[in-house]
Amino acid sequence: MAIRKRSVRQEQILDGLIELFLAEGFGAFSVADLAERLQCSKATLYDLADSKEQLIAVVLRTFFRRATDQVEAELAPVTDPVQRIDAYLSAIGHALEPATRAFYDDLQEFAPAREIYSHNTAFAADRVRQLVQGAAPHRRAVNADFIAAIAAGAMESIQTGDVRERTGLDDAEAYRQLAALIVGAVSPR
Repeated sequence: MAIRKRSVRQEQILDGLIELFLAEGFGAFSVADLAERLQCSKATLYDLADSKEQLIAVVLRTFFRRATDQVEAELAPVTDPVQRIDAYLSAIGHALEPATRAFYDDLQEFAPAREIYSHNTAFAADRVRQLVQGAAPHRRAVNADFIAAIAAGAMESIQTGDVRERTGLDDAEAYRQLAALIVGAVSPR
């Protein structure tokens, strides 16, 4: 399936949808509500996706793709291999800061959204494994696959809201705490 380039207006609409979803969630909105809030027609929204469910998926994929780009941009100038781990996970926390509880609640309630978040979580855990492997000459002897598995489990608990429920930490702060934990585990003593 060919991906067509979006117009400037479509990108503006996506920006507005991302901002709205992060601030207020997405489950309670109808397409008509979204069109009214963004001051556009329903047809404009249906140009992005054929249904509300597909529109949610497009918006979430766009958000996570942009967040991944933002995270990698924040990581790029960091040269110390161990600090790259901290920078990566902290950047994830930074990218997630605008997301409210309503957003996360809706992510958990809507299976396709959960799947998108899970996919991104798995990608992030693999990236942590790569960063730990890349820090090999500069770190304590820890197994990168084990660290990645622990990171994946923690990320899954963050994703499902379990960490928030148990600790009161929002996802952004939980990622910063995970960064501190992993950096502490791999840093030379």
